Amino acid sequence: MQLSRFRLGACLALLFAIGLTGCSSNLGTSSSFPEEYKGKVYQTGRPTDETIFGDGGLFGGSKSLESEQGGSGIGVNSYLWRASLDTLSFMPLTSADPFGGVIITDWYIPPESPGERFKVTVYILDRRLRADGLRVAAFKQNLDTTNNWIPVELTPKTITNLENAILKRARELRITREGN
Repeated sequence: MQLSRFRLGACLALLFAIGLTGCSSNLGTSSSFPEEYKGKVYQTGRPTDETIFGDGGLFGGSKSLESEQGGSGIGVNSYLWRASLDTLSFMPLTSADPFGGVIITDWYIPPESPGERFKVTVYILDRRLRADGLRVAAFKQNLDTTNNWIPVELTPKTITNLENAILKRARELRITREGN
């Protein structure tokens, strides 16, 4: 019984080996790489087609926009991204998504006024350095006498000042980079 199992296993291995060698032979057929695609002649391979994601594909950027965007390593304008992080560097971060363009801070309690705290969310909406490519949402809470945090509405001017500070820093970063 042992010997018949051995013979059966050996026969299966031999058939498997013969099948593999049969797959690797060309059997007289030849294959060549095409020399043209869609009427265009080329040498090194198939040219890239336009995609629904634009010139640079899903993650790449167009060369013409690269200088305005500040590079194409992240999904949003790098000047606005860096300026937002610089401007909010005193606050602890909860989340920072460079491809989605969202920065969320944790609550920050200023040392000079422990009865109030702030939280900021920055949305970078464009790959270009533009004022309308940035939106900031800010929140403030005050501590009441029963140790509960009560929401307080911020004035629109406060949010505008924060947006302007980020935009000013982004312009500074761009001027510094272009000067080098």
